[in-house]
Amino acid sequence: MNVSATPPKAGAQPDTAPKLSGGRNIAMKVPPHQYDETVRFYRDVLGMEQIEELLPAVGFRFGANQLWIDRTPGMSQSELWLEIVTDDTKAAAARLEAAGIVRCDEIEPLGESFDGFWISSPAQIIHLVDHKSGAW
Repeated sequence: MNVSATPPKAGAQPDTAPKLSGGRNIAMKVPPHQYDETVRFYRDVLGMEQIEELLPAVGFRFGANQLWIDRTPGMSQSELWLEIVTDDTKAAAARLEAAGIVRCDEIEPLGESFDGFWISSPAQIIHLVDHKSGAW
């Protein structure tokens, strides 16, 4: 028995902690009065390649990422929403709850069969946490 071993650092996650990583999806929530011009900007001005296979969703290839432009009634200004993918959404939810991160699932319905949930960062950036197998 090695009695000189140092104890784990405070807040360290056990080896069984879920893996969390940035997903490739970025959602831009845009008010209706700015939507058409925003789509035109990315499609016509910047010449970004539009993602055709998931129509009617409007998205563009954005380097290694996908930028989705969502018409969002009731908003006065645009917001960016990010994706975090995990190998275990239940364990990720428990880890985030233990860290004091509050879920905000009411922000947008995901559907009962969707394996994921919404959180907000301390800077009020919305993140979709979903299983890596379900990410677009």
